[in-house]
Amino acid sequence: MDVIKAVQNYVNKMIADTSGMKALLLDVDTTQIISMVTTQSTLLSQEVFLTDRLENAEREKMRHLKCICFVRPTPESIQHLIDELRAPKYGEYYLYFSNIVKKSSLERLAESDEYEVVKSAQEFFADYLAINPDLLSLNIHPPQYTLFSDSPSTWSPPSLVRSTEGLVSLLLSLKKKPVVRYEKNSAMGKKLAQEVQYVMGQESPLFEFRRGETQPLLLILDRKNDPVTPLLTQWTYQAMVHELLGISNGRVTLPPSTDNPKGTEVVLSTSGTLDPFFASNMYENFGDLGANIKEYVDTYQSKAKTNKSIESIADMKRFVEEYPEFRRLSGNVSKHVSLVSELSRRVEGDNLLETSELEQSLACNDNHTADLRSVQRLLQQPIPDVSKIRLVALYALRYESNPSSALPTLLSLLSNAGIPPHQVATILRLLQYAGQRERQEDLFGGTGFLGRARSGMKGLKGVENVYTQHTPRLSETLTSLLRSRLPTTTHPYISDPPSQQQRVQDVLVFFVGGVTYAEAMVVNKFNASQEAMKAGVRVVLGGTTVCNSGSFVEEVRAGGERWARTTAGGRLGARVGDDLR
Repeated sequence: MDVIKAVQNYVNKMIADTSGMKALLLDVDTTQIISMVTTQSTLLSQEVFLTDRLENAEREKMRHLKCICFVRPTPESIQHLIDELRAPKYGEYYLYFSNIVKKSSLERLAESDEYEVVKSAQEFFADYLAINPDLLSLNIHPPQYTLFSDSPSTWSPPSLVRSTEGLVSLLLSLKKKPVVRYEKNSAMGKKLAQEVQYVMGQESPLFEFRRGETQPLLLILDRKNDPVTPLLTQWTYQAMVHELLGISNGRVTLPPSTDNPKGTEVVLSTSGTLDPFFASNMYENFGDLGANIKEYVDTYQSKAKTNKSIESIADMKRFVEEYPEFRRLSGNVSKHVSLVSELSRRVEGDNLLETSELEQSLACNDNHTADLRSVQRLLQQPIPDVSKIRLVALYALRYESNPSSALPTLLSLLSNAGIPPHQVATILRLLQYAGQRERQEDLFGGTGFLGRARSGMKGLKGVENVYTQHTPRLSETLTSLLRSRLPTTTHPYISDPPSQQQRVQDVLVFFVGGVTYAEAMVVNKFNASQEAMKAGVRVVLGGTTVCNSGSFVEEVRAGGERWARTTAGGRLGARVGDDLR
């Protein structure tokens, strides 16, 4: 179960099945999907001499080229295809759809193919972004999509359709027909489970796979049951980059600097061939990362010195043969040195060590007096607004039912610090979405796994484990699942449960509301654990998006503006927003 290989196999097959010089036309969605698993140079080596967008009407006619069209079967892309076939610019067309295409759409395409240039049309189920081998995203986030409708438990119709299509594509690409479970308190999770189950029934011929000893499982979880994980400062490489800089479709934009006034866009690849340093260090903590980047630089300097000593024909031959690899190494070293330097600057400039220590205390300990004092002190310090909002959000979640809660005072401090009213009101909308009454379990209970500091974990070099105490709720869920202890009272089946309790092996976990890179690390370590390998259990993790604290808070804020203001939390959030204007 490797989602990167699954998508790569589709891409390689569609290109290999068309011989000769080729053009590749993509839409806005498949451009992102393709870019996550291959490179322009790889496509060029497979005789793809032109890559362009289907909607680009300015393309020149090149009748000597064969054209591969890979698009999502959306109404917009179907219409662009129809327009293309009515005035074809290439000699032959091979159509590939990333998901199940409607019969009516195929009929419309056939009618528009007056020149009979279409040679084949197939469904290749690569309708998701493969980020890591065991992590995927559907890229459902503003402004293209809004997750919620008129309440915190209602899908916006486009997001529900996209999530259903993405999950169906995932199942078909991995050749799995699973049983489906969801969290009982999640109306959105149940609705998505019903939709996926319905499609599997309607398209049953597509799901006729050879059955193994155990039936796969699709487990749909809801972000509202663990709102803490996306609010915490992260200390592993991939998660830190996303939290502090943002990773979008595998790309990171470094801010302008004295050396580079315009800023730089760099690509992060989990491929061990393209970016071996990132592939081997993506889950390393920030302390170890410094030592590893120094070793990487030393390796580069050693090779650079070797290449300077060219004294014979044999040396010249060696240099020419090794130059592409040396140039790639040079680019990777420069990229990661820049990234780690920027992370270091942000850690120091944003006072992240002190902020993170308080975040961990709020997530893992129950000490209201000390936490309140610390939050009040930091809110008056020159730390970024997003850090202040995170701290108050964590305080609000932790001490929601505490009779001594001073949340109104903290909201006033946020307002006095110049934070806009709509952002201050987001704290209350967060409680409306993921407060104590909305969550399935006691997230902060002293007997629960979130109430215990993680023991025996290797912390950051030079700092204590106070920065890494928190464990995502997903960890305990996977452990319970592995040991057949995940109760149907909290995680029911969408259809009739299996006749007898059996161990699962292939597990697909999907988060409504977004997954985090911290949870991706949990899955990676779980898959590598001896207990999971001995039981033959493999987990793939996905979500409507991959969120960081900023995007998570923004999703709640945007949703809160649309939610019907009928609940106490909704009315209070609206009133606070009005009062602070």
